Amino acid sequence: MATHSHEFSAAREQLQALVGNRARGAQDLLDRFDRWGEDLIEGLRGAYDLGYIVPKLIEVMAASHKQRDAELVQRDRERVLQPDWFQRNDTIGYVCYTELFDKDLAGLNSRVDYLRGLGVSYLHLMPILQPRPGANDGGYAVMDYRKLREDLGTMAELKSTAKKLHENGISLTLDLVLNHVALEHEWAEKARQGDPHYRDYFYIYPDRHMPDQFEATLPEVFPDFAPGNFTWDDRLNGWVWTTFNSYQWDVNWSNPNVFCEFADIIGNLANHGVDCLRLDAIAFIWKRLGTNCQNQDEVHSITQALRSFSRILNPSLIFKAEAIVGPAQVGAYLGEGQRSGKVSDLAYHNSLMVQIWSSIAAKDARLMELSMSRFKAIPNNTAWGIYLRCHDDIGWAIDDHDAARLGLSGHEHRMFLADYFTGKFYGSDARGADFQTDAQSGERRTSGTAASLAGIQVALESGDHNRLQRAIDRYICAYSMIFGFGGIPLIYMGDEIGLFNDDSFVNDPAKAEDNRWLHRPKMDWDTAIAAADGNLGHSVAGQIRSRMQRLIDTRRRLESLHAGVATKVRAGRGAGVAFFDRFHPAGNMVQVYNLNDQNRFANTDELSGLYGEVVDELTGQHIWLNDGIMLAPYEVRWLRQA
Repeated sequence: MATHSHEFSAAREQLQALVGNRARGAQDLLDRFDRWGEDLIEGLRGAYDLGYIVPKLIEVMAASHKQRDAELVQRDRERVLQPDWFQRNDTIGYVCYTELFDKDLAGLNSRVDYLRGLGVSYLHLMPILQPRPGANDGGYAVMDYRKLREDLGTMAELKSTAKKLHENGISLTLDLVLNHVALEHEWAEKARQGDPHYRDYFYIYPDRHMPDQFEATLPEVFPDFAPGNFTWDDRLNGWVWTTFNSYQWDVNWSNPNVFCEFADIIGNLANHGVDCLRLDAIAFIWKRLGTNCQNQDEVHSITQALRSFSRILNPSLIFKAEAIVGPAQVGAYLGEGQRSGKVSDLAYHNSLMVQIWSSIAAKDARLMELSMSRFKAIPNNTAWGIYLRCHDDIGWAIDDHDAARLGLSGHEHRMFLADYFTGKFYGSDARGADFQTDAQSGERRTSGTAASLAGIQVALESGDHNRLQRAIDRYICAYSMIFGFGGIPLIYMGDEIGLFNDDSFVNDPAKAEDNRWLHRPKMDWDTAIAAADGNLGHSVAGQIRSRMQRLIDTRRRLESLHAGVATKVRAGRGAGVAFFDRFHPAGNMVQVYNLNDQNRFANTDELSGLYGEVVDELTGQHIWLNDGIMLAPYEVRWLRQA
């Protein structure tokens, strides 16, 4: 029988006293505390005084449990019995801004059949909680975590939307901004009024002594329009920590009251039917002098505690870490060592996205192979969020050491990629835009939709049919890697019909200074519906939708793409050829990608043991290998032994 800590025993006794054992779901809650309670205590111990925080947190848990309705209690039971629901091969993700998708939640509800027809089972709505008015960092400056943007709907409508999505087999993901709140948030307002309790929710300094010491090792996230990491506020009569923008105040996670506030927020969102929370800017939440204040060990202790709290309270909810960090750091967000499998359930595979685009530009997969080889195995109860494009810019995260091993300069390669994907490099059809140029190095990040970066927009405008077809093939090849890797493939809204850059954002004063809105176009429903109905033939949107649908349908039937098994990435002998090896009890598969505008040959030695007759899962075609297989430009093969 397991020996429990004193803190565990006291907390369980308190929880049972608060919820009893006859109320709806009470015994389930206590059973889950028996399972995850020690993980909760262990996580809290890494950052807080247990004597203060545990009793307070148990009160939050009990109160939130009493607000959970019968349907969600049943959903919890089902998810406990199928904990790998997000790892399954038939989990297909879709990401959108509600207002750009279809005005508001009511409009979104009317499009659920479209999502279901596409095969979507996981929907991420970009920030919908109430932001500050005016500039708000795309919704990430939250003013109220318990209200929605008034133009999108109410919390009651959110719960109704979640219910409809659930009835159609779709899980709902929302953003939870952890690192900061808007300066108009209630906590910040009370701090400005001089309330000492709420002043302790933030990092406030009377002079520049401490800010200057921190600044010595802090980078700038938005050097162009938000230089520095601290902002003077007259009403505070002090300098407040503002990593991202002057109107986004970093909250003090070393304060246990802040943890309890966010635990309560998580419980409330879960009680409105949310299935996954994207933990925004999670890498920044713990501050330590003399460091860059990112990826500190306490971040992972806190995340373990939040996840354990949620596992006990509402186990149908999972966490996705927005940790855009290097290969050496990202594994910790899914759990390493004693925290293995106890931290976030999902994390973004930012490096894969960067390496796909890099391989396309350089026509060379060697850097991809090297970068992917540096990733440690992740816990088998977790998964990657895999994407080709997202709402954010692309930071060209090329590791200098990796580049040097191939005889490249990391700096020069990053400069090349920025030039290539803004069309400055000779021969590039990409059409992106520079974002946040570093004044010292000249390095830039890049904005642009996937279709525009893949060259489809330029090729279409050229009127050259062959050039256009090559660009579409390039685009589908890149997306094939997203669907073939494992984890949750995330389709950014409109990518299923190849939406292009939209520069109309410059006409909106709240958006004009942030060109990331370039790759956040409004959904073209006339085109989307016609493409879904198969009425657009060989048009750009028609081809992309039909070929994307084939990828989705193929993935949904291949159990060997379950995320519990990792993908091995290799570079072929032919420049620009990449191999993804999937070794799985349900069937081994070798995926071959020609990321090149020239024919390439993959020989049998490169096909990981495949020989003789093989089947291409994407086309159903039977192929006799002989010495290997010839690949047309941007051709993709998902091969298994016949």
